[in-house]
Formats: sequence, structure tokens, C-alpha cells
Amino acid sequence: MTTFVPPPTKTDRPPARPLALAGAKKWRRRFPLLPALIFTIIVTQLPFVATLVISAFQWNILQPGDRHFTGLSNYAFVFSDVRLRSAVLNTVVLTASVVILSVLIGLALALLLDRRFLGRGLARTLLTAPFLVMPVAGALLWKHALYNPDYGLFNGILNAVYRFFGADNGPSVDWVSNLPMPALVIALVWQWTPFMMLILLAGLQAQPGDVLEAARVDGASALQTFTHITLPHLRRYIELGIVLGSIFVVQTFDAVFTITQGGPGSRTTNLPYEIYLTTFRKFEYGQAAAAGVVVVIGSIVIATLALRTVASLFREEEVSR
Repeated sequence: MTTFVPPPTKTDRPPARPLALAGAKKWRRRFPLLPALIFTIIVTQLPFVATLVISAFQWNILQPGDRHFTGLSNYAFVFSDVRLRSAVLNTVVLTASVVILSVLIGLALALLLDRRFLGRGLARTLLTAPFLVMPVAGALLWKHALYNPDYGLFNGILNAVYRFFGADNGPSVDWVSNLPMPALVIALVWQWTPFMMLILLAGLQAQPGDVLEAARVDGASALQTFTHITLPHLRRYIELGIVLGSIFVVQTFDAVFTITQGGPGSRTTNLPYEIYLTTFRKFEYGQAAAAGVVVVIGSIVIATLALRTVASLFREEEVSR
């Protein structure tokens, strides 16, 4: 004989947590972050939306009554203009040269600082100093103290070498005019090498010591250890340095403006400087805004790669633990 068990009534069930109460607690936790979120939106997103709107207009400040909507014509101009294509090429050459040289020199310096020697802390501080100098101050230092054809250090060293071999003073080389792109690349490599060095030095110090000791016990040479153990371990750090360096160097304006001003003959005009010229020399606000949007989209793509690289680094560290 079965016994009938009535279903639990509404009063028998455990009281459910009110959804309104849970939502109120969530908002109370998030409320302190709202001012920062609103400030971030105002500072970053509203100007970008304004740039998008301006990029859809034909707007020359010298002709204030001729402002009209043109759709995507400014973007078509960005991808078809000869000066902008030249600026894109200069940006690619400048960014690739600076990043590759900075990574190579930074790797050499990181390998040096990874060893124990007297004065390593002082050497690390001195090698990091160029990255702490204000970019405009560093650019002025290179332009006047080093590159100047009359009293610059480079011509002074060149003249001293000529006099050492019994000749008269050497030729006065105008480094910025004769070699504008190499002069700009060298100044930026000096600035960004410490950044790469610190990233790679962190990677070197994160190497497992037991693996290196096992390779040494097995008779592996220093070159074999570096090629087969250290370099694969540094791959993620090198990728991170390349991606982050590309994000920063592609936006370089101060060094171009201070050292070469895009010349001679637009040979060092990159995209940020070309946008500056379009805005403050040609006064074409719509075209400059469209070029700025293109640069921002390119930077977002590079930043996405950087974030993925950072995430893979953290996953790799968790797996190793």
C-alpha cells in the first residue's frame, strides 16, 4: 500500500534570494568604479567618436563655409594619396629598423647583465637611463650635441681620428641632412634598447636553473645551450618586446619633429607627422581625422597581438608551476 505524499507547499520551500537584492549588492560593489569608467569614456571614447564624425566631412578650416558630408571619400584619399603612401612606407621602415635593432642589442645587453660581475647594479642603472629620458630631451641631445656638423660629438671624434693619423681636420658631415633615416633610427634605438633589455632580462632570469645545470653536466657548450635552451625559452619574451615596441614606435612623433622635421624631402615623414602636417599646415581636418582613424585601427590590431602574447606568457608560467 503506497502512501500519498503531498507536494511541498510554497511555505515549505526554502526562501529564494531576491534578485533585486542580489543586483543591488552587485551595483554597490561596482559603484566605486563608475567615476573611473565615466572618466575613461570621456577622455578616450568621446574624442574618438568625434574623430570618426569629422573624418566623414570635407572640412578645411580656411574655408569654414564649405564644410559638407563626404562619407568615405577621405578614407579613399588616405589610401590613394602619394604623400600618405610615402608616410606609410617610412613608418614601416622606421618601425621595423628600430624594433629589430633594439631587440638584438637588448638581447646582447641582457645576456651580459644576466652574469654576475662587479658593478652589475650600476651598469644596469646606466643602461636603463636612456629609457627614462624625456623623448624630446633625448631628441634635442642627439640633434645638437651629437649630430651638429659644427660642434657635434660625432664630427669631433671624426676630426680627432684624422688628426691622429697626421691629416687635417676631416670633412664636416651633416648627419641629419645626408643620412636622415639612419640618424633617426639610431636615436630611437638608443631610446628603446633599454626597454627590450629589461623584458629579455626578465626572461633570462625566469629560466629554470636545473635545466641549465643539466645541459652543462651533459657537456653542452655555451653556444649550444643558448641556441637550444635559452633562445626557445626567450621566444615569447622576444615576441612581446617586438609587439609592444612596434605599438610605441609606430606612434613616434617627437623625434621626427625635433630631429628631421620629416625631411629632407619627406624622407623621414611618418604617419603621425604627416597627420600633423595635414592638420596644421594644410588645415584639412577631415583628411587628418581619417588618417588618424586608420592609425588607431592599426594600433588596435598590434595591441591585440600584444595582449594575446601576454596571455600566453601567463599561461606558460602557470603550466611551468
